[in-house]
Amino acid sequence: MSEGKKTKFVTAGRDKKWTNGVVNPPVQRASTIVFDTVAEKNQAMINRTNKTLFYGRRGTNTHFAFQDAMVEIEGGAGCALYPCGTAAISNAILSFIETGDHILMVDTCYEPTRDFCDTIMKKMGVETTYFDPMIGEGIRDLIQPNTKVLFLESPGSITMEVMDVPTLASIAHEKDIIVMLDNTWGAGVNFSPFEHGVDISIQAATKYIVGHSDVMLGTAVASEKYWDQLREQSYLMGQCVSPDDAYLGLRGIRTLDVRLRQHAENSLKVAQWLASRPEVDHVRHPALETCPGHEFFVRDFTGGNGLFSFVLKSSYPKATTALLDGMKHFSMGYSWGGFESLILANEPKSFNSLRTVANPNFEGTLVRLHIGLEDVEDLIADLEAGFERYNALVLEKEASL
Repeated sequence: MSEGKKTKFVTAGRDKKWTNGVVNPPVQRASTIVFDTVAEKNQAMINRTNKTLFYGRRGTNTHFAFQDAMVEIEGGAGCALYPCGTAAISNAILSFIETGDHILMVDTCYEPTRDFCDTIMKKMGVETTYFDPMIGEGIRDLIQPNTKVLFLESPGSITMEVMDVPTLASIAHEKDIIVMLDNTWGAGVNFSPFEHGVDISIQAATKYIVGHSDVMLGTAVASEKYWDQLREQSYLMGQCVSPDDAYLGLRGIRTLDVRLRQHAENSLKVAQWLASRPEVDHVRHPALETCPGHEFFVRDFTGGNGLFSFVLKSSYPKATTALLDGMKHFSMGYSWGGFESLILANEPKSFNSLRTVANPNFEGTLVRLHIGLEDVEDLIADLEAGFERYNALVLEKEASL
């Protein structure tokens, strides 16, 4: 009988060879690994790619335990570690791309992913075509003979479109195209990448894996077909992480499921409250029908988390600033996934640089929220007070016209 997923969050990465008789694998810091004999050194050389102490950059037992845990919860054959999520994205792509290749990149990707393709990849002679996240079967028309990677992010960054990952992956595999997914929102809990056709699942473990806004960390879990190449290419590019950070990622996994369930419960209550507000045009929460791709969320995901967006009916930056500046429980910050609530705003014109083919076509300001683990009533009261400040300036503006 296989273990339940909740049990895996407690047991993953806790093999006795890593724990050495204690509950948590100890933090093992090392640059140099020493050997007593030539035979021992030679054996380590032979096994250096298979969780054997060989050289600090190859990892220590702390790293090996975390890598094991990520594979146990996401699937796949192996996990490469990186100093942040952006490094995981860029190095996963670099591990498989060469001059003359073509990348299909979802238009709603994380902004640094776009910047990487438009600068580093372009400089290397690699072409990137951006596509609408809701393209579905239409992706066939964009595949070129030199297309090497199909890169997905679901839900999409900021605007939260949920993609039909299985359909896109199936079409890509007809042409032997590698399917990569930024799975940070799914966090290995709510979306099982390898069950839906993904070849390489990438996360900014900075966010929900660590869960406390105090570590930069990235992961890429690969299927058996691509694991060896991802591991060796990433190693050659010098990718490694601190054992202390790997330990904190491993510790975060223990409470990952229960934290996400509370984030999801809180965020849905806030999203439903926002949907009733007269200032709000619509809410982009994957669990609500007003979110593009909601049907794929219902089909493919097992739950939500704290991150979603809502769109105001109008764009008035001065009023939006008043809404954000007076918050008591919401802080302004670019990352998310920690225990705290966050808020940021994007005016419609900002999407002119963030999107090239999938402009969301709304006139009001988009506000992105990360709902933390505070009492929901306190968060709603904070937002309600923010709307009062917002409305006061809107009324003032209308009175002056």
